[in-house]
Parts: sequence; structure tokens; C-alpha cells
Amino acid sequence: MKKNNFRVFFLTISFLILSFSKAYSEIIVLSKCDHKEDKFLKNEYILNLNELIMTRNYIYSEKTYQKLRITDLSVKKSNIYVRNIYEEDDKIFTLKHGYPQFYTQILFYKEKPDIFMKSVLNGIEGVSKISTCKKIEKFDQQS
Repeated sequence: MKKNNFRVFFLTISFLILSFSKAYSEIIVLSKCDHKEDKFLKNEYILNLNELIMTRNYIYSEKTYQKLRITDLSVKKSNIYVRNIYEEDDKIFTLKHGYPQFYTQILFYKEKPDIFMKSVLNGIEGVSKISTCKKIEKFDQQS
């Protein structure tokens, strides 16, 4: 009889702990993003701050696609790519892409529609705006 009481007690405590420990994740979607040089039919960034992943979905306009294909046959009209991200203060960075002495990162500010490219060459930083998004949505998911 004591074993059954212990099991009931254990199951009750486990249920209470699991019901109060809900996981929250924040997802930011930046959509309708323009670009300084290229034109897109679709250009959006999805930042999953719980999984620390950025997903970019884009479709080039026909004119931009043809322009890029002239110099690079590997260019696709539409693409999705995923990068790891991390948070630092109110900023969100993709992981460094390149070499230790020269690398680039995409930089987002949590509350701003602008997207920046951070470039570092031999310790000297440069930041330039690459896009402005017309729509920002934030989702707090609860599981």
C-alpha cells in the first residue's frame, strides 16, 4: 500500500512541476524587406530566439535574378537559408561568416525594422544598412 501512495504522490508532484514549467519562445518575423541594390518579390527574416535560428526566405524579381545570373550561375530565383544567431544586449547577430581576420555578420535590433551588415577586417568594424522591413511581428509562443 505504501508503494501506491508513493507513486500517487510522485505522479502528483511531477504533474504540478510540468504544468508550471511551460516553455516560452519568442519569434520575430521581419517581412516585406527592401534592399539597397536588389529587388525581391518576397524577402523575410524569421528570428527564433528560443532555438537561436534565423531563417531567411526570399524570391528575386525577374530583373534582379537575370542580373545576378550573368555573373553567378549558381544563383537561384528563390531560396531559404538558415543561420545560427545569438543575442547581445538589444542586438541579434548571426554567427560570424568568414575568417578570423575578415568576417561578416547580419545584425538586427529587436525593436527596429532595419537590418545591417557588420563587417570586420583586422579588428576594424564597419556597419552598413542593407535592408528596411515594412512589417515586424512578434510572437510569444507557449508550449
